[in-house]
Amino acid sequence: MRFTSETSSDGVTEQLFTLGEIPGVLWTPDGATGSRPLILMGHGGGQHKKAPGVVVRARRFVAECGVAVAAVDVPGHGDRPKDEELNRIATENQARMEAGAEPAPLIAAFQALVARRTVPEWRAVLDAVRELAHVGAGPVGYWGVSLGCGLGVPFVAAEPRVRAAVLGLGGVRAVAEEAARITVPVEFLVQWDDERVPRAESLALFDALASGEKTLHANPGKHGEIPAFELDSAVRFFARHLC
Repeated sequence: MRFTSETSSDGVTEQLFTLGEIPGVLWTPDGATGSRPLILMGHGGGQHKKAPGVVVRARRFVAECGVAVAAVDVPGHGDRPKDEELNRIATENQARMEAGAEPAPLIAAFQALVARRTVPEWRAVLDAVRELAHVGAGPVGYWGVSLGCGLGVPFVAAEPRVRAAVLGLGGVRAVAEEAARITVPVEFLVQWDDERVPRAESLALFDALASGEKTLHANPGKHGEIPAFELDSAVRFFARHLC
């Protein structure tokens, strides 16, 4: 792991890093020392590790829970080099959806393809970040919706260090088996009028989770219209399960 920059504001330190070819960012409390919980965040499709929604949530988690937060660019996003195969599939999918094809199966197939790469990458990032003196080997959480959910379900299912997860805006296609292996507490977000993921698919994914503690948060609105107050709930959720 190599740090490339460091800035600080409002009590939160932000460090950009690379791990091999993976670009990432780590947020910690200013002057942090010793072990603390770590939350890994997955960004949405077409976004990147420092998308506004990721940054706002990360800084809240750090400031109010004292945790560390890490996010990395998914292949073909952010500071990653362009991926010809992923670009071709994404372009073809967009054209098919514009022609009237149902989005859900196209999105699910694309996310399953990307997840085969991101799950081992994210596990490697966890290994490296938890070796840092100001993070340590504390409990781990995961937050990710939309693409972050499609990639997050396989990751949480494969990673025993994750103790709690916020997921949502995702469907059950391609991840039903992985969802059935998730037993940690989950807070799951559904937008009732989601134009990209059919409501029934989201509810089926929630039902497929094997968690003994799982909570469904359903709000009116389209795919990108999660109410701001859901961040307050996520802060409380992680404080309860990680801190």
